[in-house]
Amino acid sequence: MSYPKELYHGDEGEVSGTMWKGGSAPDLLIGTRSKVHYLATGESTGGQYGLYRWDMAAEPGRGAGAHFHRTMSESFFVLSGTVALYDGDRWADASPGDFLFVPPGGIHAFDNPHGAASMLVLFAPGAPREAYFEELAEIVGSGRRLSEEEWADLYHRHDQYMV
Repeated sequence: MSYPKELYHGDEGEVSGTMWKGGSAPDLLIGTRSKVHYLATGESTGGQYGLYRWDMAAEPGRGAGAHFHRTMSESFFVLSGTVALYDGDRWADASPGDFLFVPPGGIHAFDNPHGAASMLVLFAPGAPREAYFEELAEIVGSGRRLSEEEWADLYHRHDQYMV
């Protein structure tokens, strides 16, 4: 394997980093159960990746059901608590420092049945996942019930294929 194609062609480098402070307020609340921090969106990284911090409250509910993506990989890194991660074959309780990589087409899911937990979620290349998260937040916040066809449309528009 070799290095990818050059993306920066200058000779001196430039000041262009972006700092996110750990105590920042979340960018999105999904009901009372999930706080999502947009650390680096696909747009802000020029489509290279999207990185999100997902903080889950210790209340009953369900995480993402088993699904796959056609256009991107997804990775999970547990920061705190215990996150149940599904690798397409089995569920495993993941603790701080545990990591799961899922290539495009790989079936996966997550939940937090053991209480509050936090994880980093990485999509590569960077896709506009914020629109999907924001639609979910609106659905949960409004209490709206979607039909099977409406769920299928939502998932299809956001490269999410439920299994």
